[in-house]
Amino acid sequence: QVQVAESGGGMVPAGGSLRLSCKVSGSDFNTATLAWFRQAPGKEREFVTSNRRSGETIYYADSVKGRFTMSRNNAENAMYLQMNSLKPEDTAVYYCAANRRLILSSLRQPSQYAYWGRGTQVTVSS
Repeated sequence: QVQVAESGGGMVPAGGSLRLSCKVSGSDFNTATLAWFRQAPGKEREFVTSNRRSGETIYYADSVKGRFTMSRNNAENAMYLQMNSLKPEDTAVYYCAANRRLILSSLRQPSQYAYWGRGTQVTVSS
């Protein structure tokens, strides 16, 4: 059974940084498509970043490009999201998601991911 678990959320002032972690167990981590999504109150879950395999392109939402960096460590079955220059509009619950290899056109769609963590709250104060 695949299990996904995030950690590292918290509250920071605008301009601050946070690093989120995600552990994935029970799957072939090396070939799994991994992603971060976020959901703010009253809004739909939105794509943040995704990667299909180490060494392949990492895709970012325009709203976080240049500020957020996704990385993965296959030896630790872990994925990370380094968030810099945080803004109040980044406030949301952040979710880690995993699935078998997805086609490129599916990467940004939450419905395409079978495995999800419970989420971790990120709050950015103005």
